[in-house]
Amino acid sequence: MSSNQLLHEPDVLSLKDGCPMTSGGRHHMTRGRTRRIADRYELNALPMPGGMGLVWEGYDIVLDRPVAIKQIRVEKARTPAELAVLVGRFRREARVTAQIEHPGVPAVYDAAINQAADSPDKAAELYVVMQLIRGMDLRDILAQQGPLPVEWAVAVAAQICSVLSYAHAVPVVHRDLKPSNIMIDGNGAVKVLDFGVAAAFGTDTAQLTETGRPVGTRDYMAPEQFLGVGVSPRSDLYTLGCVLHEMLAGRKALCGAGDAALRHVHDNPEPLRSLRPDIPVELERLVLDLLEKNPDDRPADAHAVHDRLVPHLPSPGTSTAPPGPPGLADPTLPYRAPLAPKSRPAIRTGPGPARPATPTVLSDAFLREGEEEAVRLFEEGRFTQAAHVLEELLDQADQLDPRLPETRRIHAGVLLAGEDFRRALGAFRHLAAEAKDGSELREYRQHIALCLAALGEHEQALKEYRSLLRDAPDSEAVTLRQKIADLLLALHRAGEAADLLRSLVREFPPEHPAAVRSRELLDRIQFAGGSAD
Repeated sequence: MSSNQLLHEPDVLSLKDGCPMTSGGRHHMTRGRTRRIADRYELNALPMPGGMGLVWEGYDIVLDRPVAIKQIRVEKARTPAELAVLVGRFRREARVTAQIEHPGVPAVYDAAINQAADSPDKAAELYVVMQLIRGMDLRDILAQQGPLPVEWAVAVAAQICSVLSYAHAVPVVHRDLKPSNIMIDGNGAVKVLDFGVAAAFGTDTAQLTETGRPVGTRDYMAPEQFLGVGVSPRSDLYTLGCVLHEMLAGRKALCGAGDAALRHVHDNPEPLRSLRPDIPVELERLVLDLLEKNPDDRPADAHAVHDRLVPHLPSPGTSTAPPGPPGLADPTLPYRAPLAPKSRPAIRTGPGPARPATPTVLSDAFLREGEEEAVRLFEEGRFTQAAHVLEELLDQADQLDPRLPETRRIHAGVLLAGEDFRRALGAFRHLAAEAKDGSELREYRQHIALCLAALGEHEQALKEYRSLLRDAPDSEAVTLRQKIADLLLALHRAGEAADLLRSLVREFPPEHPAAVRSRELLDRIQFAGGSAD
């Protein structure tokens, strides 16, 4: 199996695979000989197979609690390169999921590597130890029950918004939100699974897999995701619109013949009230807004969607549940004591929080030691810790210290490398405001544009890149034009993007990387029915 195939296998290692449910809600386990990994976790149940591995029900003998243990199948990697892909994905999933501290996301307890002591030549086994979740997934619920009551569907969507607000604050885009990745547990709480295909959001087509195909499920894929020009939090909102439509209508938002992803690029969904007249007009409008083709025409963020769902939720303190499918926990229950989404994080543009009245004059040795420690952590991929070390230096120092601009530059670079785009944006804006050198200012503006695009602020990013292009040296102009074309595609302005891409094809020999990439995007636009001809 090639590394391309490994990347494209569906990520079915959700926790639900480790806890299948009967109609009565009891968990079936096949007991076998207990096996222990990492000298701590016992594997107690025979799991269902997944695309890249297995999910076991296990037990943590140290903390005396049941856990879910996701095993990555390293034997599927036939070459060192494929193994590196698997290990990278293993680490990414564990780290990404661990950063989303929300009750709607299964908690990550450990990332364990188990090496058999009796077989030192045997490849290490990789495990992610997670919170065990029991419940039913939304795909099975819809298949068994059909459309949900309005209050139930709204309650599920509102809980998903709460999860997304936390994930997008990391920042992480789920990329594959769909009914099979949404569970309702026995308390009516919604759990969003399989952030394993998520990645901190970026702006370029490196977010595609090596075959050039986007990551995700075609029946629930935002147009910009299919076009391969990067995803943003608003891509998850589009998919949420697909899920909400399906919960209310009992069928997918865009049904029909042909390629599902192409329908999302071209077709408009049938208004919900034509399928189900009891749906409130405002709720129908929200679903249509979520399913807008242009990301900038969708609601601003998960908080805005949550605000529009609130009027359709049961009031706090309501004692009677709305009627719903028998045998399923009521998802409106959490709104008897509402779960509010995480507050919007502010973008910090200044030097940081208030500092002591008498700032410390840092010695050269102390400052150098701190910067060296941050660089060491950075080189080990421990970006959060590296940023924290630098922030401690900046918080202690006199802000007029002439050595601090270099520390701030390192700090901003660490945030960017760690894909903490929201804080990096504030850091680079602060550097740009104080820059005295023209080349430095230009570099900071490019980073600002990158962060804006990564955060889904496409129009602002486009304006910044076009401003940079006006006086760009030849060495930068091609890259800037490619980024502008990507943003135009993300904004669903395929005609403008095609014109720019054709100009790049004409200017360079066929084998030039800019020409090759431009032709690939033009082919994608043409395949999607855009104006590439």
